[in-house]
Amino acid sequence: MGESRKEIQRARMWRYFLDAATEVIEEDGIDHFTIRKIADKAGFTSSTAYNYFKDLSHLKFFAAMRFMSDYLEELPAYLEKGNNTVEKWLYSWECFCKHSFAQPKIYSVIFMDNLGSIPEELLEHYYKIYQNDLIGLPDEVKDIIMEHSFAKRSALFIQPAVEEKFIEEDDIEMISDMTLLIWKGMMNTIINKRRNYTQEEAMQMTLYYVYESVMKVIKPEKRDQITVSYTKIDT
Repeated sequence: MGESRKEIQRARMWRYFLDAATEVIEEDGIDHFTIRKIADKAGFTSSTAYNYFKDLSHLKFFAAMRFMSDYLEELPAYLEKGNNTVEKWLYSWECFCKHSFAQPKIYSVIFMDNLGSIPEELLEHYYKIYQNDLIGLPDEVKDIIMEHSFAKRSALFIQPAVEEKFIEEDDIEMISDMTLLIWKGMMNTIINKRRNYTQEEAMQMTLYYVYESVMKVIKPEKRDQITVSYTKIDT
């Protein structure tokens, strides 16, 4: 019974700090994210916050996860548009690009930044506290979310395309890594303002290169079964 009360108290404190962290991001942006601001807003000291989060990057990671809800809610609808695994995979990329380029710094924290810890463990802990975040999502979406490594998640998703005779097994890891690098490259370009791409331009350019990369490994006799396509835009 004592352990149960302790866990309830811990979950309650997590919510206090994450609610405060979410408000700080909404009001000041993630660039102005400090433990003091969050602790003050939550009504506790900075030292209390460190009793529940190992360091600031962990608190930032969990707070950033809160801003993925729109993506997670919309993803199943995008998957429904696909007639096979490859199409579903491309539509999932479209959904991901739409939301990640709308909030590049949020998604960078989740998928690119150094957390100083194992992301899988952080995610498992997050969903243990926030189980409601997974309510209503298909099992395949839950599996993808819980596999934090982007390339592994992508490979997990597209694996059935091997059984559907679209892609060879040997190409799965390569296409997963390649498409990840395409997205990361564009994300870095946007965040560091190396080119003046709009959100829509960044999305369309990324989807075009993802599409071209995957089509190169699709078996020629199966390519006409892929009805979704993305074209290069002039920038």
